[in-house]
Amino acid sequence: MPPGERLRVLLVEDDEGDAFLVGELLAETNANIDLLVATSLSEARQRVPGVDCVLLDLGLPDAQGLDGLRRVLEMASGAAVCVLTGRSDEHLGIVAVAEGAQDYLVKGQVDGVLLARALRYAVERKRADENARRLREVELRQAESARLERGLLPQPLMTTDQVSVHTFYRPGRHAALIGGDFYDVVQTRPDRIDLIVGDVCGHGVDEAALGVELRVAWRALVMAGVPDDEVLPALEQVLMSERRLQEIFATVATTRLDLAANRATVRLAGHPPPLLLSGGKVAPVPARNGLLLGVRPRRPVAFDLEFDTRDWSLLMYTDGLIEGRVGAGDDRLDVPGLTDLLANEAVPLPELPGWLVGRAEQLNGGPLADDVAMLLVTRGDGR
Repeated sequence: MPPGERLRVLLVEDDEGDAFLVGELLAETNANIDLLVATSLSEARQRVPGVDCVLLDLGLPDAQGLDGLRRVLEMASGAAVCVLTGRSDEHLGIVAVAEGAQDYLVKGQVDGVLLARALRYAVERKRADENARRLREVELRQAESARLERGLLPQPLMTTDQVSVHTFYRPGRHAALIGGDFYDVVQTRPDRIDLIVGDVCGHGVDEAALGVELRVAWRALVMAGVPDDEVLPALEQVLMSERRLQEIFATVATTRLDLAANRATVRLAGHPPPLLLSGGKVAPVPARNGLLLGVRPRRPVAFDLEFDTRDWSLLMYTDGLIEGRVGAGDDRLDVPGLTDLLANEAVPLPELPGWLVGRAEQLNGGPLADDVAMLLVTRGDGR
């Protein structure tokens, strides 16, 4: 507590003599305490907003004993609470501290200095308890985010050395908590690899949990050999049955690599297209974009991509990468801007995802608002 900080203390006491005595004791010490007085809990409810501490008599007209304390703790959750007891009821003070009060004082056994010190210590303990509670909440959120991250962002399940995959994830500025972006890579045959990048709308634990469900469902469908055209419709069924609100949707991009034929099949459901890096050129894959998952069921149209060379890279990403601003206006980076960034810079492929986010943040003038997930799959030298 800053030295000399002025406190607002609410005394809840129906005895006028006791209330006068408390006021006199505090006045004698020049304790920088503003004393408010309420004679009942109903009056205290009106006066409690903004106070730092409540000094509570346990015998009131409308509340007796610990019942009054519990009601004060509920109505003044942000304030410290000290209770006043009589000499014969000191045991109630001990129980009150166990119930959540910061301290107790026995009437007739305190002077002004002790009273002021007790009130300030109570406020300090309350603030320390609140800081500890907030720290625990942050630690729990971080642990929860870490568990969800392991579900959203798995290690690629592949054994081939014909291609390399670089993964990337960064949360947006929403308290650095993970959102609903996800990716996965699964090799089901020596010459076949499936990839997905997806984004559940919104931010928070519910969206992240839904993203985990979609990713796990996609992996299960792919590994079970479900026909290609049936995978995303099945994924949409999972989304529609598990989402907590009807307006929640998801976007996804999937790619199936046929390494033997050196070709890929791309499907988009409301998602930005992958970028192909080959022969020193960069261009979006011209796949036809389908509807968002969860809006109106429809099978995304498959687009077959023929690679002209054995040296190529394919960048799949979520829209958080391209929704940042460019300059002071309302223009966004978008797919053309991202394409230009890649075309005009030579960056080692393993460093490319991180570099892209850094450049997007520079253009945005600060951290990106949305989460960013990326998959960069490379065959040969990439460029």
